Amino acid sequence: MLNKSTIEWRSGLLFMLFIGMMMALFVSRVLLSASMTSFFVVSLFHAGFKKQVQVFFSSPVLWGMSLLFFLPLLSGLWSTDKKEWLDIVRIKLPLFFLPLAFAGPPERYFNQFSKKQWDLLAYFFILLIVAGTMWSMFHYAANADAVQEGYLRAKSIITPLENDHVRFSWLVSITVLLAGWLCIKKMELEKPVSTVLLLVTIWLIIFLHILAARTGLFSFYIIMFVLSLWLIVKKTKAKYGAILLVILLALPVTAYFTLPTFHNRVKYIMHDRGYFKEAHYLKGSIDAVRVISLKAGKELMWQIPATGVGFGDVFAVTNRWYKLNYPQMEETDKIYPSSEWLIYGMGCGWPGLLLFTGIMFIPFLVPVKNRLVWCIMNGTAAFSFLFDMGLEVQFGVFAYSFLVLWWWKWFNAEKV
Repeated sequence: MLNKSTIEWRSGLLFMLFIGMMMALFVSRVLLSASMTSFFVVSLFHAGFKKQVQVFFSSPVLWGMSLLFFLPLLSGLWSTDKKEWLDIVRIKLPLFFLPLAFAGPPERYFNQFSKKQWDLLAYFFILLIVAGTMWSMFHYAANADAVQEGYLRAKSIITPLENDHVRFSWLVSITVLLAGWLCIKKMELEKPVSTVLLLVTIWLIIFLHILAARTGLFSFYIIMFVLSLWLIVKKTKAKYGAILLVILLALPVTAYFTLPTFHNRVKYIMHDRGYFKEAHYLKGSIDAVRVISLKAGKELMWQIPATGVGFGDVFAVTNRWYKLNYPQMEETDKIYPSSEWLIYGMGCGWPGLLLFTGIMFIPFLVPVKNRLVWCIMNGTAAFSFLFDMGLEVQFGVFAYSFLVLWWWKWFNAEKV
């Protein structure tokens, strides 16, 4: 049994490592790996490890997320390209290590975080995202004409996360949800904080439309639409839901006529719609290539429905499909099937697809406080995986696992 001073020391260290992981996401992959490893080691190596394992197996969110690692790991038995398989397993390690780390016994460590500390973590995360948007805007302002013209050719503003605008835009949309929720929560007792959070929320919404990355925008509009419906269903707040719906409809129109990047992104999509609608190849067209990759994934998933081709061979098999069906395709345009659902279906067959679907639904079934916010966040993540391979890259794996586990632990701590 750990004494009080040991628990307090470990809790303080975990708090600092928590902040360290957030910061590392915006600094470098090496620091992110190092901070995650340190967090895992401190979280696991203690006298209550047996209890921690029991919590892990009794929590569907935790063991469910870990299956996203174990399915690719198991597919090594029938993957031909072992090197590619090992690279994929290495990238997905946080999907096992972080859930196990966050399974810390409820009466210890994390729940030693005070309400103020949980709030500080949220504020710090919001601050990092806002700083990231300012950094992007600095680069935009330095060469605005060239950036705006680039939006006519599938380019975008430089973003943090090594210019991973897909993952960064999703993080921005989730921060809109987080800042907006905290704004309402703090409105009565902490009005100055609430005012700042309101301004932050408005800015992040504007930035999402300037960046015009579809993952972030779709996530944002899902958030707004669900909130509108929820307010309308609550009859006492129906008028606020109606107002929110009107704003929701007005935003894209306003952005189209006021923001050059958003305007040019729409023009680019409209120009290329014939290619991606019919899955015709167009060199350099991101949309057309993604649609073709989805077509490849659907066809290939049916070839070995029982086990799939193995995660190590997903790209090789897809590449052969490209050569057979689109021989004119440039090598630089050949990508993984642009859907995590299809990747798990190709890697582990229909069992993999069904398990992935079940894992995405688990968060909606677990009891947590702040359930609406929790469900919306998980809903945007699940939706993004329909048209994105976010769990095949380090930033995507960390962003998804860290946010889900952080909010799960935070909201559960509020119940204590």
